[in-house]
Amino acid sequence: MKYLWVHRERPRIGSRRWWVVWAKRTLMLCRLVHLALIQARLRAKGMQIGELSVVYRFRIEGSPARISIGSHSFVAQDVTMAAHDGIIVGSRVVINDGVRILTASHGLGDSQWRTYSREIRIDDYAWIATNATILPGVHVGEGAVVGAGAVVRSDVAPYTIVVGNPAVALARKRVRELAYDPVLFSAPFEAWVGANNATKLEH
Repeated sequence: MKYLWVHRERPRIGSRRWWVVWAKRTLMLCRLVHLALIQARLRAKGMQIGELSVVYRFRIEGSPARISIGSHSFVAQDVTMAAHDGIIVGSRVVINDGVRILTASHGLGDSQWRTYSREIRIDDYAWIATNATILPGVHVGEGAVVGAGAVVRSDVAPYTIVVGNPAVALARKRVRELAYDPVLFSAPFEAWVGANNATKLEH
């Protein structure tokens, strides 16, 4: 809340923009409080969540204390994190709806079909699109993109785009000069920072 207040948009009092901004802030207040309560509960369970990250309600299997999320990252609804081993998410990462991050599976070469677990790492500025699945031991590099519905079973190099099941890399690479803050696209936050984060609007 302190960050949003310090960086809030400040239109001229009484202007049309001022009324619009405060109407949006009022409408978004419940969602902002809801997000704060979710994060407070997750932190109480041992999860590490960095400054200004947006984490919606999602399914956790295993121990929340094995999950670490950096600053200014966005985790959408209906995400599943199976934290039977560590899940390390960097800063300014986007994890969209329906993503599954699975640190454990069964060994196909094991006659006893025993479970094994491996840490998953997702580096800064990575984007995990809707309904993608990240399998045990995967390291998603900085700025990498995992396409919607992709199933990733091996490491993804920085700034690489992967799609499909199993995921394969495209020839096209993502731009390296990344300088955006994904949480500011979230409606409860945009209601506060507004035009201060983009082109100044006329008041």
